[in-house]
Amino acid sequence: MADAVVIGAGPNGLVAANLLADAGWSVTVLEEQPEPGGAVRHDHGVHPDFANDLFSSFYPLAAASPVVSGLGLEEHGLRWSHAPHVVAHPLSDGRCAILDRDVDVTADSLDTFAPGDGDAWRRLHSMWDTLRPDLLDALFTPFPPVRSGLRLAVRLRGTGGLRMARTLVLPVRRMAEEEFRGEGGGLLLAGNALHADLAPEAAGSGGFGWLMSMLGQTYGFPVPVGGAGALTDALVRRLESRGGALRCGRHVERVVVRDGRAVAVRLADGETVPARRAVLADVSVPALYGELVAPEDLPRQLLSDLERFQWDFATFKVDWALDGPVPWQCEQAAGAGTVHLADGLDELTRFAAQLAMGRVPDRPFSLFGQMTTSDASRSPAGTESAWAYTHVPHRVVGDAGDDGITGSWDKDEQDRMADRVEAHVERFAPGFRDRVRARRILAPPTLQNLDRNLHGGAINGGTAAMHQQLFFRPAPGTGRPETPVKGLYLASAGAHPGGGVHGAPGANAARAALRPSFAPGLAAAQRLLAHRDRTGHRQPDRGGRPA
Repeated sequence: MADAVVIGAGPNGLVAANLLADAGWSVTVLEEQPEPGGAVRHDHGVHPDFANDLFSSFYPLAAASPVVSGLGLEEHGLRWSHAPHVVAHPLSDGRCAILDRDVDVTADSLDTFAPGDGDAWRRLHSMWDTLRPDLLDALFTPFPPVRSGLRLAVRLRGTGGLRMARTLVLPVRRMAEEEFRGEGGGLLLAGNALHADLAPEAAGSGGFGWLMSMLGQTYGFPVPVGGAGALTDALVRRLESRGGALRCGRHVERVVVRDGRAVAVRLADGETVPARRAVLADVSVPALYGELVAPEDLPRQLLSDLERFQWDFATFKVDWALDGPVPWQCEQAAGAGTVHLADGLDELTRFAAQLAMGRVPDRPFSLFGQMTTSDASRSPAGTESAWAYTHVPHRVVGDAGDDGITGSWDKDEQDRMADRVEAHVERFAPGFRDRVRARRILAPPTLQNLDRNLHGGAINGGTAAMHQQLFFRPAPGTGRPETPVKGLYLASAGAHPGGGVHGAPGANAARAALRPSFAPGLAAAQRLLAHRDRTGHRQPDRGGRPA
């Protein structure tokens, strides 16, 4: 019998399993898919010579996370790589905002939009340098982050206190208006805010856009050499070196609760896998409380609150094997790993408004990934492994374009939407379609079939809007990994601090599981985890290796 059973071998589940194994626990990880990784996987399904990431690709949060860096995954084969620039946001008139790990390069880019905007960016970066240590500690520890929160409050007082707090809760449009004279700074902030489901007019979108931009400024948007799955492989190798077991192709049907405590899980084939001390669930919140745990084992209020649970946007993704580099109209975009494609802030607002109305956007704002630019091993020399994803409504009530897309996502609708995405890329890269050797379409139902946690292609485990964050995540009064069932812990992006590959939900769940144990060895392991939180954060150097 294992001490702990972890449901789901996504990054959070694997982080949790590793930390429990470090504490001396025996751990079994059960994964429904035939391979581990969740949304951190790659394959050669577009073309045999091209490595394409199935879901996520760029990992600034992993680079910043003391949880991930504390695992020492480089000792288990993980290597990081960077594109020359972090992010580019080109406009159809040829101008281009650039986010680079060198703050002067970023600032010079913004000065081309309006003189003085480079210094405005430096002021935002200086604010980040002041707040970064305690802000990251607060982000990656369980809620409420008491010690780091107090330290952060002291730092905030030193940087203007309430005025700084006000800036961070601004909508990104208002933040851009207050901080910059030209468009460039707002483009970087707004495009990064839409890595989550935060429209330019949403409260807090300015703070989130600033956070993502500053993570990129400091750590870049690194990628694992060889493909996203290299990160998963390193986590699995580390776990197995510590005696942990991984079983794929095992669908968990029920968490077995006895006398108010989780004691086992039951698989779809009828097998029962007992857990001596804990069950940790790297699954979506609706799946845990709506499927895996029987309603009679949960408080009525929680079940009622979860009827109001809100997913983030649905996602539509296209992968490409390209015969050559993307023919960007703006040459600077050629060196960026991530390219944001929208012709200005107003077009981003228009896109978000169409989503809010349930309409498939006619000009789909796209995050475009140039993977060979970021990691030369991804495809043959002179070619590009690329992808783009955009968002669509979960419930389609109409098509803002002329293609009559209804949300059925049959093959014909998938092709029409992929053509629309390619036409949007062509606005900024004329001749792009001539470079396409092969493509693959991942519509919302396809993404969900490949990873059950990605409900309708929602990639962040639930909305990042303020009404479902902190002590509102995943429901009012929660915010921690403990559940109403003793010995059962939520270890997925549905828990604080939410989506992104940083391992914090898994680490928080592991710490919570260890807390009731008082064996000397476990106490020592908990002290080790606390020490890693304080000292294990190794900032990557310019090449992405630990300094």
